[in-house]
Amino acid sequence: MKYTPPVYRPPFEDGSLLLQASIGCSHNKCTFCSMYQGVKFQAESLEQIKQDLIETRDKRPWYKRVFLLGGDPFALSAERLKAIAQMTNNILPNVKTISMYASINNIKNKTDEELEELRALNINDFNIGFETALDDLLKYFNKGFDLTDAREQLTRLKKFNYDFSLNIIIGAAGMQRSLENAIANSEFLNEIQPSMIFVGTMHMDKNTQLRAERDAGLFTENTIKQNIIEEIELLKRLDLQKSYFYGRHVSNLIPVWGNLPDDKQAMLNELIEGIGDYPEDFLNSTPEKGAEGVTRVANPGSIF
Repeated sequence: MKYTPPVYRPPFEDGSLLLQASIGCSHNKCTFCSMYQGVKFQAESLEQIKQDLIETRDKRPWYKRVFLLGGDPFALSAERLKAIAQMTNNILPNVKTISMYASINNIKNKTDEELEELRALNINDFNIGFETALDDLLKYFNKGFDLTDAREQLTRLKKFNYDFSLNIIIGAAGMQRSLENAIANSEFLNEIQPSMIFVGTMHMDKNTQLRAERDAGLFTENTIKQNIIEEIELLKRLDLQKSYFYGRHVSNLIPVWGNLPDDKQAMLNELIEGIGDYPEDFLNSTPEKGAEGVTRVANPGSIF
């Protein structure tokens, strides 16, 4: 198998076959992200992908799910994605889902006919870096789309029966607008009804514009306690018919996960009660940077 670093996948894809379809991120301009800094976006060759699929068939043919690697493989042309999907389905006939990272602009660049054809080839379950439902923040983070774009493109996905996860950044709006961020995000999620909500906290990678602005006093980040409270405010306002709340990112101090609406109250209780497990001075500090987030606490009063 060929893997070109850096390699990233969502934590819930831990049981999937990781198949390199692209390298880097086609946008690579978000002000808070350094995942693919210095990495040129490029497509993996179809010949290499075929070799990797054959190697998998010969050694581990039981995979039912494939995750295409790269910052946003859905940026590839529909024809190339169809070729990858067809090869995957032919060589690994047990595969039911071909998932990947995708952006709003990746969807925008596909026609309705292309979306329908790709879905018929088992392409599904996108992980989408939406981040926040505050339009001015989307512009500030240089996401390359606005809320209207997001609404239109996600609605198109639902039209063709795609499942997708929306990434939400707790603390994205900073200390002064934490509640506003929670309310805006909950309202948008209630409208769109994604199949999954993937929640992480703002961690500001090194060598990013947002980190520099924080250090210069231009962005005031949430404390650890404010991040937990913002997640509570988001969760308690969610009214989803059938979705999965995944709050197990490494940056989340109190991991919670479960089905919505059934497990909503249990998750809220976990977050509310969990605050009491940590010393106040720690809760009033800001998340430690590195490894995408907060340093875990072994027990109250002891940080490791």
